[in-house]
Amino acid sequence: MAEFPAVPLTVEGSAVLHQVFSFDWKTWRSTPFAERAQILAEAVSLFRELEGESASPRSALFSVIGHKGDLMTVHFRDSMESLNEIELKLAQTKLHDFLEAKYSYLSVVELGLYESSMKTYASLAEQGIEPHTPAWNEAIQEVLKRQKDAMSQRLYPSIPPAKYLCFYPMDRKREPGANWYTLPMQERQRLMHDHGMIGRRYGDRVRQVISGSIGLDDWEWGVDLFADDPVVFKQLIYEMRFDETSALYASFGQFFIGLRVQLDEMENWFQSKSASR
Repeated sequence: MAEFPAVPLTVEGSAVLHQVFSFDWKTWRSTPFAERAQILAEAVSLFRELEGESASPRSALFSVIGHKGDLMTVHFRDSMESLNEIELKLAQTKLHDFLEAKYSYLSVVELGLYESSMKTYASLAEQGIEPHTPAWNEAIQEVLKRQKDAMSQRLYPSIPPAKYLCFYPMDRKREPGANWYTLPMQERQRLMHDHGMIGRRYGDRVRQVISGSIGLDDWEWGVDLFADDPVVFKQLIYEMRFDETSALYASFGQFFIGLRVQLDEMENWFQSKSASR
């Protein structure tokens, strides 16, 4: 298998943007009530537009729990241009005067195709087709198109209606003795299969969206976990710590926990009341 490409095939879907802001509560409290009402009405109107169809929202607002920020927005869109348009629209609102950007993360929904890669590479080798030749490239594109069509719903998801969000970025290690990128394809496939089986056991309680960010942001992947019970985040991630893939080859960034702010409850948040109970 050594002659096969080391890179597994992937299919990509929605562009994803996470934004974390702190909110200037002191200035907000000193703002006249009538002006605050206008600012809030404008903000609600914008987020209603961004969320789109209520049955399949592609934007959502979360109240960040902890000191890392106050508000987090999450956007799934079909292009980077659309994400940039969202940033500009928010920047033009009066609400933006009270926001300070603390963190952002840019990525693209990604599905890895380790198993399909192995089968495809082996099939092409049996046909005597050399890697990266025109015939090879054409066959690869056909496989990617089929996979993308079959996985369309997963590649272009709406934001689940769950109460809580856990978001974190992560890398695969590149260290002496623990370098993910020097492992043989078969070994990486095995590790990812075993790793994925843990996630499947939580499928009835957690919705997971993996997005790739190599070349787009400071980490390699972003992970979004949506659930109604935040304790399940701890249970899932703790169990995965004992999995060989995470134990040997994973590095993690900051974790952000958000509580969903529904549009009809935004006023409560700006009155320092908790999001939906």
